[in-house]
Amino acid sequence: MRCFSLKPNYLCIAFMSKPSFDDIYMELAMNLARKSHCVKMKVGAVLTKDTRIVSLGYNGPPSGTNNCDEEWPETGCPRDSKGGCSLALHAEQNAILYAAKNRVTLEDATLYLTLSPCLPCARMIFSSGIKRVLFLNSYAMYKGIGIDEGTNFLRKFGVEVIQYTPNDIVENSIV
Repeated sequence: MRCFSLKPNYLCIAFMSKPSFDDIYMELAMNLARKSHCVKMKVGAVLTKDTRIVSLGYNGPPSGTNNCDEEWPETGCPRDSKGGCSLALHAEQNAILYAAKNRVTLEDATLYLTLSPCLPCARMIFSSGIKRVLFLNSYAMYKGIGIDEGTNFLRKFGVEVIQYTPNDIVENSIV
């Protein structure tokens, strides 16, 4: 156990073993999800290439529009004709769009998501050249539908898709 003086407290961190990059980036995606303004579901995304972060994202309305949790705190944003959010971009859309805006190529990149992609996002993931997707929770289970269309689409066209399970246990505590 290592302890660092943070007067007046000490921060003690116990590592069972070194975390993998998958563990680190999925934990970051989980923390990014906390930034979401969505009142229905909070989702985070991390895009990496050669073990380096190239873009981040979380679900919510485009910058400069209304934040759902502030404008409609009880119900969330108005629904579109299919029952989806009328304002929100998905976390992976935000991450991919930010990379494109900054001219970052995503060929052979890895995407970490707290929720597996819907079918429209899966098409965007495939088209952007991402070759590996790790997700924490199932979109189909969240939506109450029978199959994860997005992950099936990606697998059909050669993208490696893995449901993430933590390998290492990391404990943080202030003593």
